[in-house]
Amino acid sequence: KEKSFFFTSHHGCARNIIGSGIFISPKGVLEHAGSVGLSLIVWVCGGGICTLGSMCYAELGVTIPKSGGDYSYVTEIFGGLVGFLLLWSAVLIMYPTTLAVIALTFSNYVLQPAFQHCFPPFIATKLLATICVLFLTWVNCSSVRWATRIQDIFTIGKLLALVLIIIVGLVQICRGHYDALQPSAAFEFSQDPSVGQIALAFLQASFAYSGWNFLNYVTEEVVEPRKNLPRAIYISIPLVTLVYTMTNIAYFSSMTPEELLSSNAVAVTFGEKLLGMFSWVMPISVALSTFGGINGYLFTSSRLCFSGAREGHLPYLLAMIHLKNCTPIPALLLCCFATVVILCIGETHNLINYVSFINYLSYGVTIAGLLYLRKKRPNLARPIKVNLLIPISYLIFWAVLLGFSLYSEPVVCGLGMVIMLTGVPVYFVGVQWKEKPKWLYRLVEKLTYKGQKVCYVVFPQDDPSETEPLTAKATD
Repeated sequence: KEKSFFFTSHHGCARNIIGSGIFISPKGVLEHAGSVGLSLIVWVCGGGICTLGSMCYAELGVTIPKSGGDYSYVTEIFGGLVGFLLLWSAVLIMYPTTLAVIALTFSNYVLQPAFQHCFPPFIATKLLATICVLFLTWVNCSSVRWATRIQDIFTIGKLLALVLIIIVGLVQICRGHYDALQPSAAFEFSQDPSVGQIALAFLQASFAYSGWNFLNYVTEEVVEPRKNLPRAIYISIPLVTLVYTMTNIAYFSSMTPEELLSSNAVAVTFGEKLLGMFSWVMPISVALSTFGGINGYLFTSSRLCFSGAREGHLPYLLAMIHLKNCTPIPALLLCCFATVVILCIGETHNLINYVSFINYLSYGVTIAGLLYLRKKRPNLARPIKVNLLIPISYLIFWAVLLGFSLYSEPVVCGLGMVIMLTGVPVYFVGVQWKEKPKWLYRLVEKLTYKGQKVCYVVFPQDDPSETEPLTAKATD
């Protein structure tokens, strides 16, 4: 039983981390790092930082055995306001922006073969990305089974693309095509390196590694978590780091840095140069991967809205599910709407910096909560207890990264912080203020009932108490 769990957990962890980001981020990492050698160092170090973070999350996961991840931990440790801000930023920034980036990547990889000598039209890219998000929202609203089957089937796409890239790249290296990887060429900088630019390179790489914090979601089901969870971390993240590094090495075995930076779809350019008549395999594989990625993020983001509404931090309508299909339609529609808005106004490169900055901000707050909990409740049972140097080292890197990222991209990164802080008045008005006027309760109740009729949704029947806060306050 233990071996079976161990295999499943570390295999699942690696699958959660390996996503569409590896087909998006290499260009941004190289652009900010300024050289091939430094970009590869960023990829390796990025995996090391994820290892430190995941070890901290493992301790939190078994110390506070609640579903909801960062949101649950921060709410438990720091209280409702900080937890709400994390939820607010996830609903308005993290998930919709990640969805927008993956949708734009899907669109680019589908359209790029038809525009081999130029970039696809801007409007066509946005339109196809929007259609993809709308279609997958409809699928998730219609059936949980359809959504999970899409996820399982389309996972094959990303694995096929990565295996193909790495194998072809190794063949190229064996044939002697590694000029860009030789030390003399690898550290030729296209720009003077600066701490700010290196920080932005880490933000770009972190987008590909996003998912490492999903490791702690399985802690309630772990057999002997003290032993098996660290094993899963030590195997899965180094494996992902190896795959990502080898993928980038494969890119540089066939493309010059200039070619990679000028490409709008790196894997397509790679395939066109090396696969000949089979180059069509690459855009199809990446398109399958990104299609599955959109579906997966839609599925999880809607569940986060659902959890937040059940806690009373979001409108109760978002905690309702379809009467027949049992899907959280209001939460899915909110995620879809926020994603389409960001699709209309954002550009892939800036969106990655934007979402990665907020992701790192939430990671740091959560890991700071670990140190606070150690001091506040030193005798709390901790099946896993990491050395204090691990969270401290992570937080030092976190502070330097966010500080220099904000200095280098004050508008992009600062906008995320401003949007997060807009949640403060929303929290005090919507959550903390208990004695609201009766007319406001009646208005909310009326809007909720309208939403129920439009979406054909109700509260889950196994927990009828969820309806009490709304109806009780409305009739006071």
